[in-house]
Amino acid sequence: MPDSADRTAAPATAADILALGKAFSAAKVLLSATELGVFTALADEPGTAVDLTRRLSLHPRGVRDFLDSLVALGLLERVDDRYRNAPAAQRHLVRGRPEYVGGFLERVNHALYPAWGGLTEVLRTGLPRSGAQPSFDAMTRDDDQRRAYLAMMDAASGHAAEALSEIISWEDHASLLDVGGARGNLVARVLSAHPHLTGTVFDLPQMETSFGEHMVRHGVDGRATFRGGDFFADPLPGADVAVVGHVLHNWPVERRRELIRKAAGAVGPGGLVLVYDPMLDEKAAGIDNLLISLDMLLVTEGGSEYTATECRSWMEEAGLRDVSVHPLDRNETLVVGRRP
Repeated sequence: MPDSADRTAAPATAADILALGKAFSAAKVLLSATELGVFTALADEPGTAVDLTRRLSLHPRGVRDFLDSLVALGLLERVDDRYRNAPAAQRHLVRGRPEYVGGFLERVNHALYPAWGGLTEVLRTGLPRSGAQPSFDAMTRDDDQRRAYLAMMDAASGHAAEALSEIISWEDHASLLDVGGARGNLVARVLSAHPHLTGTVFDLPQMETSFGEHMVRHGVDGRATFRGGDFFADPLPGADVAVVGHVLHNWPVERRRELIRKAAGAVGPGGLVLVYDPMLDEKAAGIDNLLISLDMLLVTEGGSEYTATECRSWMEEAGLRDVSVHPLDRNETLVVGRRP
């Protein structure tokens, strides 16, 4: 299943190669703007460079070039000396908005961007860069890191919930389990769209407080429950449909097989196991998911992306049948298996 169109055309000239070598600088402009809160500061009204320098506690040197770079990237618009958010930034980069993806970018900025500086070393050793990924305990103790992590997970699961509603016949099922579901954004969205369903999120106990608040916010707290535990060490709760999304790519192959076996054991006859990740295209080398696979190389021990064919084989090994593959969006692939 294709992971995405290749968004990087083959360099044709020396200038193209040099531009590719500097591509990180445009990414860092976006990441720093998100960290500083530029888009949130402009959410309600335009502002000048002087306004933003004061409001964001910046040094005036470089601010105008920084803001004009955001204009050139299509994230801001400028009329005379006043800047405002471009439509996509207003929708997706203002903190607190329903479709905010800045939490994901904040995690990229703090964890992945520094880690990529160690790619050469990791390619030589095969070991993740030390300190590239803070421990889960440390992350959940820090309010800013926890907020960014949860916003990242929400951004990653929000589109999947909508796509699953088009692929899965939820009227044939009564209950949903999300394995490694963080604070339950996918469960909340699916339950909101299908009032007959109940849902369970299984994740580490540190997520439970955030889970309760999120369920109340979506109005599904009476139909959703949280079970804390380790999905390798502890039994999974039973459900009609078990979802394993953005989980397998964090682990080596044997752990992936183990988790699919456990998910298959958690659903009854006729139940479904759903796995989605940014899977790799077996025929075309699309760059997006290959780079995500290298993300996993940099920050995990044994993690990587994988193909839909590999996932199908793991499901069939676990006794699942009628395995099917579906594109979720330009990056994501869903594999569905049924327990006979």
